[in-house]
Parts: sequence; C-alpha cells; structure tokens
Amino acid sequence: MRILIVEDEPLVRQRLLRLSAELAGTRARFDAVADLESAGDRLQRSVYDGLLLDLNLEGEDGFELLRRAVAGRYHCVVVSAHRERALQAFEHGVLDFVPKPFSRERLGEALERLLDVGRYRSGRARYLGIWRAQGTALVELADVVWIRADGDYSELRMRDGRSELHDKSLAGLTSLLPPDFVRCHRSYLVNLRHIRTLHAGSGSRYWLVLGDGGELPVGRAYVEGLRRELGLE
Repeated sequence: MRILIVEDEPLVRQRLLRLSAELAGTRARFDAVADLESAGDRLQRSVYDGLLLDLNLEGEDGFELLRRAVAGRYHCVVVSAHRERALQAFEHGVLDFVPKPFSRERLGEALERLLDVGRYRSGRARYLGIWRAQGTALVELADVVWIRADGDYSELRMRDGRSELHDKSLAGLTSLLPPDFVRCHRSYLVNLRHIRTLHAGSGSRYWLVLGDGGELPVGRAYVEGLRRELGLE
C-alpha cells in the first residue's frame, strides 16, 4: 500500500513519516509533501491508496484536495488541529479525523482503517465526489437510489434518473457509506430510503420495487438481511 502525507509543518511532517513507518511496518510505503500543488502533482503522477491530509496548508484550504480524494480511488484520513471541521470532513467521506496534537496510539487506529479499509465502515459520509471535466462535483447520498459494481468502478443511479460513474469499486465505496446502504445482490447496494416493497416469486426469485417504480434483483444470500433491515421479521 502507498500512502501520501500532506503536511506543511516540517516537524509534524517528520513525526508523521516516522511514526507511520513504524506502525505500518512492511504493509505500507509513505511519501510526504508540504503543499497542495506538490500533492496534486504526486497524485497525478503516481498511484496512491491513501492520504493523510492536513486541512490548513500555509493558508491554503486542504478541502480542495479532500474533494478530489472522495472522488478518487484512494481513501483519506484528515490530521488537523481544526476540530470544528471534523463533521464537514466526515460529510465528505473521510475514513477518520485525527485531531492534533495526536498520540502514537490515535494515529495507529487511523492507519489501521487505511490499511484494512474493507473491515471498517465509517458510515458518516453525506456526499460523494464525482470526477468531471470541469472539476469535482459532490452528489448527496440521500439522492442515490442504488449503486452497481462496474469493474473497478461503480455506477450510481440518482433519484432523478441520472447515472454517475465513481472511481472507487463497490467494496471501496462500502467502507464510506452510511447504514442506509445495504447489499441486496453481489453487484448491487440499495438505499433503504428508496425501497417501496420486497417481492417473492416462484423458484425463490426475489426482487425490490423502488420508489421510482424501477426494480432491482435480490440475491438469495441477502434476503434475510434485507428483511431485517426493512423490519419485516
């Protein structure tokens, strides 16, 4: 795994590099930069799996990079003294927010989330970033009806009928989504807010009818969990 540290204070940057390398051992490789321009260059030239991001970089706002992070394949942990921005960061889908000054133990918890992202579900994201030619756009998760696996990408179906493509895989997105999103099929996550009914047909065939009248298949392995989530037991 490769992780980029974006931190403008030299002493903090060195401490993050040293502690992160000690805590992750051979599981990750770390690079560090001091400003947003250098971070953008690195992220364009190299493939990173994770980001440790400060929000105030010599007067520049790290949220611009954060918006790119929630649209990209890598996951993000914010390391910042600006605790008042933690909720806003979680709404953008960060895995964790580590307040400064940080301890070795607290940094270790956040790194575990990055190193084993599939086991954790922060569940506090309110928006997802979508790459567009003009820059990153944010879509509100409440307006997403379902998400379908599309190879290394994910297709998001919006309430108004639009489809959006996200750079993260279905497994990568699952770690960010709130509990409203549940698996109904190996290739689909559905937003519980938009389910109208669960139907059973002949041959153990199940499907969902959604608020817009559309239908989604339900895998037999997911029927019981779905019934519990819908309060049908």
